Amino acid sequence: MPERHLQWTKKQLREQLSVVRGETSPSKVLKNATYLNHAQKKWMNGHIWISGDRIVYVGREWPAKTKGAEIVDCSGLAVVPGYIEPHVHPFQLYNPHTFAEYASVRGTTTLICDSLLLFLRLGKTKAFSLIAEFAKLPLSMYWWGRYDAQTELSDENDIFTTENVHAWLNHPDVVQGGELTAWPKVLAGDDEILDWMQMTVRNGKPIEGHLPGASEKTLTQLALLGVKADHEAMTGEEAERRLNLGLSTVLRYSSIRPDLPVILDELKARGIDHFDRVYMTTDGSTPAFHEQGVMDRLIEIALEKGIPEVDAYAMASYNAARHYGMDHLLGMIAPGRVAHLNFLKDKKSPTPQSVLAKGEWIRRDGENCFPDVPLSWEDKDQSALRLNWELTREDFQFSQPVGIEMINSVITKPYYLRFDPTSERPSFEEDECFLMFVDKDGKWQVNTILKGFAASVSGFASTYSSTGDVIILGKNKQDMMLAFKRAKELGGGIVLTEQGRVVTEIELPLLGGMSVKRLEALMAEETTLKSELASRGYRFDDPIYTLLFLSSTHLPYIRVTQKGLYDVKKRSVLFPAIMRS
Repeated sequence: MPERHLQWTKKQLREQLSVVRGETSPSKVLKNATYLNHAQKKWMNGHIWISGDRIVYVGREWPAKTKGAEIVDCSGLAVVPGYIEPHVHPFQLYNPHTFAEYASVRGTTTLICDSLLLFLRLGKTKAFSLIAEFAKLPLSMYWWGRYDAQTELSDENDIFTTENVHAWLNHPDVVQGGELTAWPKVLAGDDEILDWMQMTVRNGKPIEGHLPGASEKTLTQLALLGVKADHEAMTGEEAERRLNLGLSTVLRYSSIRPDLPVILDELKARGIDHFDRVYMTTDGSTPAFHEQGVMDRLIEIALEKGIPEVDAYAMASYNAARHYGMDHLLGMIAPGRVAHLNFLKDKKSPTPQSVLAKGEWIRRDGENCFPDVPLSWEDKDQSALRLNWELTREDFQFSQPVGIEMINSVITKPYYLRFDPTSERPSFEEDECFLMFVDKDGKWQVNTILKGFAASVSGFASTYSSTGDVIILGKNKQDMMLAFKRAKELGGGIVLTEQGRVVTEIELPLLGGMSVKRLEALMAEETTLKSELASRGYRFDDPIYTLLFLSSTHLPYIRVTQKGLYDVKKRSVLFPAIMRS
């Protein structure tokens, strides 16, 4: 149980009781509310009393005292619980603060967030202090406890220690273990991760898997080891398989896997009509994908696909709250719950006109009124990425006979070179380019050839990657160096260069991977970058995820990692990283 939301002191509890007894006034009264009751799975009518950040009464009675209370007439509106995004990667160019504002004013008032970037880049003291600051925002933010890095780290044994992992799993704002991407290691006998999983279970926290394409036998084994949920079903058949084994099944609608509409159609075709163990996620989509919303957009899709209203809203609120053992706090309109409420113009329109979060208005009659809550990123040494080293022409040496070929935005395979990698530049008639993966501290580098990214990208650099190390690619070594130089000047960023000039850039001053800009501004910048890359031959869906997953070893097949060019299936380094002088 998350302890932070056991935040009400004895004095506050007595005050809440006095409201119910008619001795003092509530802070808000929502009168004549048509509200969704998930306990009975139906719409009901009544009044909702709020004291501070908590719902204290729901029913037919009117409070005995209302002096000083805000009275809100909900006639003609539908009131539903604030939405829950159960699988957030809040570092996809945006940062947790800016994403929290964007999501919450559209009704997603609870975020359950990946902590990997904080785990890898900050010590426990800094990370936990930052989490405490996020808790001050007018929404509920929870976190995961990670077991693995999703890549091969040169110092993994120094980072993923039992002390560090246990500290995260014991943190009151950490509500799950996972997502578990290193499950093949566990099944192969890794007792250290299994020990961490057992601790998670003992703490009463669920474990989420990352199990794309897993067979029934694999899913069964992981269920025995404590995995309670998975978000990697890509078809209705795979989703049904998870339901049959008792797993909570998270359906995905994301920038690289927009599967939700098809999966819902296939589940209905397979006779599935019970959705209590189903909920939904946008799974860390990039900024532009959120232009139509967050969980409100997923509810809209579910309604379009004929999912009953009560189920569609439960799949974005109550079902997730119950999975995490937080339905006494979230996901319901009932006494004792945190006052996260969405006010809809009608039951078929899930994007709210108004939003209450922790009992305060953050959206009112279509206007954003999210408060200004500054967070001290700079005080925690989390501002600009400091690249205190230089690239030289000697760094641009390429000789390996094997490279990487892209199959789609994120899946790769080995590429056996058809041209001389020692040549000055690949032909612009083909889609090969030079690829460098360089340590953010300048200590090592991996040089190889990338096929399939684009035929006409001259220079490109990104400090946005899964490890925070630097990706540099392109056809022209001078433009590649220019792109790196500009990313360094920005204190982190993504830069496209051509013929000695910057074509477009995204400034990422927070740890080299996050912007401080609002999502609306980032959407425009991402759209411009994608357009410029597409005009130069990028033919896949999501270049941002290409950058993120070039070093991620939870997906096949060939990756650049801190250890070198890595074969995921063989779990071996093909060519080691080279130490820089």
